[in-house]
Amino acid sequence: MKVAVLGAGVAGVAVAYYLWRDGHEVTVLDRQPGPAMETSFGNAGGLCPSFAGPWAAPGMVGKVLKMALQRQAPIRFSFAPNPRKLAWLARWLGNCTAERFRDNKLRMQRVAHYSDACLRELADSGLPIEFDHHRDGTLQVFRAQADMKAVPAITRALDEFEVPWQLLDASGVRRLEPALASAQAPIAGALYLPLDGSGDSHKFANDLAAYLASQGVTFRYGARVSALARAGDRIEGIRIDGAAGLLAADAYVVALGTQAPFLLRPLGLKLPVYPLKGYSITARITDDARAPRAAIMDEYNKVMISRLGDRVRAAGMAELKGYSLAVDPGRVAFLAGVVREWFPQGLDLDGAQPWAGLRPMTPDGPAILGKTRYANLFLDCGHGSNGWTQACGTGKIVADVVAGRTPEIDLDGLTADRYA
Repeated sequence: MKVAVLGAGVAGVAVAYYLWRDGHEVTVLDRQPGPAMETSFGNAGGLCPSFAGPWAAPGMVGKVLKMALQRQAPIRFSFAPNPRKLAWLARWLGNCTAERFRDNKLRMQRVAHYSDACLRELADSGLPIEFDHHRDGTLQVFRAQADMKAVPAITRALDEFEVPWQLLDASGVRRLEPALASAQAPIAGALYLPLDGSGDSHKFANDLAAYLASQGVTFRYGARVSALARAGDRIEGIRIDGAAGLLAADAYVVALGTQAPFLLRPLGLKLPVYPLKGYSITARITDDARAPRAAIMDEYNKVMISRLGDRVRAAGMAELKGYSLAVDPGRVAFLAGVVREWFPQGLDLDGAQPWAGLRPMTPDGPAILGKTRYANLFLDCGHGSNGWTQACGTGKIVADVVAGRTPEIDLDGLTADRYA
């Protein structure tokens, strides 16, 4: 059948791949001039199923307020009385309980590890896709002994979700990651998560989109979708700005990140997805021996540093302040300063490329997948800060649902029904 995918970020391109693999005639629409030009462009690069979990957690309110007092607060928020933001925050607060955190963490772990297996299969399939993929794990580094007090709680959660880990002292950290030998930041210890990896989601989406286009998948860039036209319990077509008539298909998949709620609200579908703004810088490596292999998570600053081929990317921050994509020079300078503390040599930080993007967050954490009240409308939305980690898995899940197959993992707590 004919399937239209709305959105050519990493989630949209991944679902297009699985739909094409099923034999469907696929058209992908995106307002940008190419794939993965928004949230998927400059994310942290980490493929981290071990880290997958909700932002809503017990004690998180206090942590947010404490972090907000830091000189360069990892988390910032605006008190402007925006109704959508306040509604999202109310739902988020309701999920900051131990019971809901555990349920949502289990759901996100289920998707993340399934997605990791899907990505490995795709990467090993022989397709002409190069995205600086490597699997050197993640080092969650703690700067002070006081910060190490959090380790038992973290490792209990890792054990519950059957995630392997190693606890390293400072010398063990430097043995595992020799590039940290010259670090100026203090190291009290670290958790090493060997299942994790890194890769460039922008490269992945571009190479996969190019391959799909060569196989007959249609990509329409610069196509701004203004509305979905409905007829009874079905969608009959897509309205595109500047185009006459409707673009019709048999099925429609919405993978529009933070823009999904605006398109779906006129249909009576109210998705609680709100943007959490993040920043990154990407720097060229000038001395390979002084650049990291593993991904480094600076726990105090909530900054992840990932190796992407001949580049290193540092990403972090969480700003609940609306839809602006303006790049704050202070945030960029802060990221560069954090990287210099860990890797004072070997990177061209003065020439680093800055970026800001919007993570499409749900208040409970898991993405929103699968069916809607409209028989031929499907969702692949709300991936939050785990979009790159989860994209292949959610793409396979949604393709299965479109085809009428039972997905390979349980969809409990992963559909829009949880907000009904």
